[in-house]
Amino acid sequence: MKDSQIEIFHFDNGKKEMQVMLDSDTVWLSKKQMAELFDKDSDTIGLHLKNIYESSELDEIGTSEKYSVVQNEGGRNINRKIKYYNLDAIISVGYRVNSKKGVLFRIWASRVLKEYLLKGYVLNEKEILLKNEKLIALQKTVKNLSNILSYKDLTLDESNGLLKIISDYAYALDILDQYDNQKLKVTDTSGKEIYQLTYNEAIKQIRIIRDKFEKSKLFGNEKDDSLKSSVSTIYQTFDGVDLYPSIEEKAANLLYFVTKNHSFSDGNKRIAAFLF
Repeated sequence: MKDSQIEIFHFDNGKKEMQVMLDSDTVWLSKKQMAELFDKDSDTIGLHLKNIYESSELDEIGTSEKYSVVQNEGGRNINRKIKYYNLDAIISVGYRVNSKKGVLFRIWASRVLKEYLLKGYVLNEKEILLKNEKLIALQKTVKNLSNILSYKDLTLDESNGLLKIISDYAYALDILDQYDNQKLKVTDTSGKEIYQLTYNEAIKQIRIIRDKFEKSKLFGNEKDDSLKSSVSTIYQTFDGVDLYPSIEEKAANLLYFVTKNHSFSDGNKRIAAFLF
């Protein structure tokens, strides 16, 4: 579930909400979640799924997947394999139980998936441009080093210094590449949450900085609700487990979200660094 994304579906006129997993260009619900959504018990949902697959209405292998989920059981976090079903299976069950909520869920899911796919296309395009920029930067670095070597013979200290620059630069590129491809492993974090940031506190501090240093009407001027979304996202959980467990991961992702979302008319990078 590392590469999946979580979206919130509100139902019963907003009185209830459900954490819905997005993965492999579709949405996924467990049998338990479908039972909650359609106001049926899990046995009824299971029976409908069995009939759907036995009648070959859908292919079970193509519409279901087992995911590792961490659940809190008796005060302990237990890792279990739970079967999830994609949108095709969810819609089929919804028709069989004749649920109006199923129609609302299908409309919501279609909208979310459209946004998800569009965002994925934009991110892929940006990733290609970013990789080109990294390659150009690396080429410039190698060219500069080549110029230095042709200009003079280096001492041992100078050679060691240049090798360290190349090593650090290559390490930074590798870290960025791992992050871009969602392969970066986070280790050696404190795991402690000594402070929890709120949207109101963030805005308050941004205004203090603006009044003291910036004197600009554009600095810290919100363009949309993306700051509120960025702050709430770092505290998001799935099945009671933090998606960003440590204070370091929360801070790093807040820095990334605020910079990426461009929440303000001016000062996005400075504000992101300050909140970090």
